[in-house]
Amino acid sequence: MSQNYTGSNPSFLTEPYKELPLHNYVEPISDNSLELDKVENSKEIRSSSVDETASTLSVADAIAQMLANLGVEYAFGVAGGAMASVWGALSNSTIEVLNFRHEAGAAFAASEAYFTSGRPSVVFTTAGPGITNSLTGLFAARGEGAKVILLSACTSAPQRGRWAIQETSTYTLPSGGIFTSGMLFNYAVTIESAAQLPQIFRKLALGLAQPGGFVAHLSIPTGVQTSLVEDISLPQLDVAPFRLTPAKEAIAKSVELLSAGSFAIWVGFGARDAADEIRQLAEKTGAAVMCSPRAKGIFPEDHPQFVGVTGLGGHASVLTYMEQQPPLRTLVLGTRLGEPTSFWSLAMVPKGGFIHVDIDPEVPGVAYPSAETFPIQSDIKAYVQELLQQLPDAPPRSTPLLLPCPERKEIAPDLDIDYPVRPEVLMAAIQKIIVEGSDAVVMAECGNSFTWSTHLLQFSQANRYRVSTGVGAMGHTVTGVLGAALARNGKAVAVVGDGAMLMNNEISTAVKYKIPAIWIVLNDARYNMCHQGMKVLGLTGADATIPPTNFAMIARAMGAEALGVVRESDIEAALEQAIASTVPFVIDVVIDPDRPAPSGARNKSLAAQGIKSSALKNPAKPVSFPAI
Repeated sequence: MSQNYTGSNPSFLTEPYKELPLHNYVEPISDNSLELDKVENSKEIRSSSVDETASTLSVADAIAQMLANLGVEYAFGVAGGAMASVWGALSNSTIEVLNFRHEAGAAFAASEAYFTSGRPSVVFTTAGPGITNSLTGLFAARGEGAKVILLSACTSAPQRGRWAIQETSTYTLPSGGIFTSGMLFNYAVTIESAAQLPQIFRKLALGLAQPGGFVAHLSIPTGVQTSLVEDISLPQLDVAPFRLTPAKEAIAKSVELLSAGSFAIWVGFGARDAADEIRQLAEKTGAAVMCSPRAKGIFPEDHPQFVGVTGLGGHASVLTYMEQQPPLRTLVLGTRLGEPTSFWSLAMVPKGGFIHVDIDPEVPGVAYPSAETFPIQSDIKAYVQELLQQLPDAPPRSTPLLLPCPERKEIAPDLDIDYPVRPEVLMAAIQKIIVEGSDAVVMAECGNSFTWSTHLLQFSQANRYRVSTGVGAMGHTVTGVLGAALARNGKAVAVVGDGAMLMNNEISTAVKYKIPAIWIVLNDARYNMCHQGMKVLGLTGADATIPPTNFAMIARAMGAEALGVVRESDIEAALEQAIASTVPFVIDVVIDPDRPAPSGARNKSLAAQGIKSSALKNPAKPVSFPAI
């Protein structure tokens, strides 16, 4: 998976590292060797002892101190008896502890806090179900490229295999994948002794310093948590961030390929700290720019060279560009080009292929294995900065280049259909009041909330729009919005469906900690992406309806402010009231369930993967990218 890098770093990450390959810190549950010789070209890790309180620290206290030294500011979780000592140590440290209602929500919030602040976050859980409940959120964190550390409790050695309460051991849970490094965790270890802590601290510091995401798991037996750290020097580490810079040969080859003809730029989430450089590159060369759903706003969507968003909820203008003004090559910056971004459409493959830049060397060429691809492993910002120095300006044009751009249809108010609310009208109001009228971060839940928001909202700044495409878990945004609002100390707005809101929300948590999150609920009494998708695919008999729910009433019962909106004429006033509020706020909008969401390309992709029906013999033209 591509693990994309944000430019912010904890305070101890201050100096650039030389170029080096990415590493997973693979460690069996019983192996705690540091293996620093495998980290090539890195600067020396400098450490000094901290002995003042070493003899009085418990393991739990030492872990809390280490995490604070690594730049952690927030810990999200659900407590329990098995991890009471760790919970207490975190609560008495400089780390702010937030007690959530479900571990998955805590993990989603931790991930979004990282993307907002650039600082690693902690998730804490008790044994047994505490761990397993958190796994979906941690899986999403790994896929999104977040830096998150899970602290969990496990059963102490003398009680293992004896059916302890919520027993967590190899007798009850598979060790592979949960307690060992692999696809879920970059680094995982069970702490059986305080003597392991210096090594673990160093490995965490190295992992957090590397580009891309880093998700770690420290499993701490209940009995070990209270054991004392005696005669052990806890290090203070000054680890510089690793920065992958492009090789000179890669830049020279890029200049050669890009100078051979027109090219387009395909921007991904991994390029989010290179927004200024990408704009300079586009304007220097006249290249058309498109972006993945996660990359909205990195290149201004109102720029004349922007041709649209690709993939799920994207714009048909992209395909128009590829058909009518095809580039010779496409420069891909920080995106995996996976199904949500490309639907693997061959129409997106230019004649000369791709120049694909990513920090993960395993990404280029995977989505389009048959396309000619020149791979470059590099930090996006460093690559574009160097390319700007070497690439010549495009020759002046006698006439301005006219590129297709996303169509922006004005949805006029219609008093005859004031109820229920058309989703297009709701999105226009969100654009006006939230996007243009405030500095709030906007987040969209998976499903039709994703496609409506991605297709219709327009951003001119990076880091103001967040969607999850790797896992696409329901509940990511309805809970993650707390992490974003907390970390930015300001408004974050979640555009969500009623299904996700019923599955896993954290309104109660927001009320407890006075977090100014806003939920805008698209209430249509359906899992409507499934309902509409089944209809388009011609598959009948499946039931995707939900009993009507009054989310405003539920929110008020939890202590939040809330409004129910059933008429289009009331939307803007409700949004203005929510933005002005200083407490958690829910806007429950009854929307027209029969308005077709811009997700036709998703149905096409499903059909191509084997979902067949007679209805697909003459499918209707999809309303989103790519129109094939």
